[in-house]
Amino acid sequence: MTKYKNCQSCGIPLKKDPQGGSKNADGSKNEMYCSYCYRNGAFTQPNFTVTEMQLFCKAKLKDMGFPGFLAGLFTKGIPNLERWKSHQ
Repeated sequence: MTKYKNCQSCGIPLKKDPQGGSKNADGSKNEMYCSYCYRNGAFTQPNFTVTEMQLFCKAKLKDMGFPGFLAGLFTKGIPNLERWKSHQ
C-alpha cells in the first residue's frame, strides 16, 4: 500500500491535519485523505470539480495569510492527486 504524505484530494500535508487524518465508514483510519476532505467514508464535497477544489483551497490559504502567488503555487498540483486523476 502506498504511504501518502499529502491528502490526495486537497494536497494538505497529512501531518498538519488537526484530526490526525480521516476515517473510513467502518471507523478505520484512511491513509489517503485529510479530515477536511473525507469523513466517515465519504468526501465532504462530493460534487466538487478539480477546479472548484483548487479555488476553494486557494481561498482558504489566502484567509490564512498566504500571498496569492504562494496560494496559487500550492494548489497547482491538485489535478495530479489521486482523487482527480480519473477526472482528467
